[in-house]
Amino acid sequence: MRLGERLTPDQNNFKLKIFWLEISLLWVKITGMDLIIDHMAGWTRLTLNRPAQKNALNTSLLGQVARALTDCASDPAVRVAVLTGAEGNFAAGADIAEIEAKSAVEGASDPRKAHWAAIRAFPKPLVAAVDGFALGGGLELALMADLMVLGPTARLGLPETNLGLIPGAGGGQRLMALAGRARAMRMVLTGEMIDATIAFDWGIGSYLAEGPALEFAEPLAAGLAGRAPLALMAAKAALLAGEERALALEAERRAFETLLDTEDKTEGIRAFRERRKPEFRGK
Repeated sequence: MRLGERLTPDQNNFKLKIFWLEISLLWVKITGMDLIIDHMAGWTRLTLNRPAQKNALNTSLLGQVARALTDCASDPAVRVAVLTGAEGNFAAGADIAEIEAKSAVEGASDPRKAHWAAIRAFPKPLVAAVDGFALGGGLELALMADLMVLGPTARLGLPETNLGLIPGAGGGQRLMALAGRARAMRMVLTGEMIDATIAFDWGIGSYLAEGPALEFAEPLAAGLAGRAPLALMAAKAALLAGEERALALEAERRAFETLLDTEDKTEGIRAFRERRKPEFRGK
């Protein structure tokens, strides 16, 4: 456009759209987005994006993941979904502040239960690309994936007993199904954190990547997206049907809810915040 030339109405509308797009992008940059959704050819990437909290799964973020997967389930253009975390971590557990304030009664009606159920019900292949911390609820989320890719920095653990709690979203049950009773007992009872190599050797991860997990997971997802979608969904449903019957998921959840009212939970979380060893009294 030459100097002094007037813009047409269409050009004005275009510039106005660009202006509002720039404002929107600036707002996103300032406020952040807890879940970043990127649609690729045949598959979708969901990035947990609370890096300051190491992508800890508060109720809002877990709900966003559940809704995104529900949308992906009904979209025929999406055949595979990939879960990953921003800035070097998958998800370092649940939101401690939420758990601290929650009673057993509130736990029984917790919206997180519906969010976990929606994630578990996702009928298409779900790939977890795990780098950095995958702890507590973060590991439980990764264990709900059908394929788990472990990067060399991955550190996995279920440290809930350190807080006077137990895994509440099926983590202990799924871990036992994958790694066996002895190893599941070891991780859940001691709260021990294991590295990527051990996790892969124990059968917890499907793949051990040489570099960042996402670099391996993305071509894996693209390859799965090229396979017969109905066959993949049928295979997943058949495999999970057998697994779910063998898992005491409801019993684990009820035990978690009961522990929410204990003094040990209060002491465990207080000690965690104060960076000291908790003094549990069995109350």
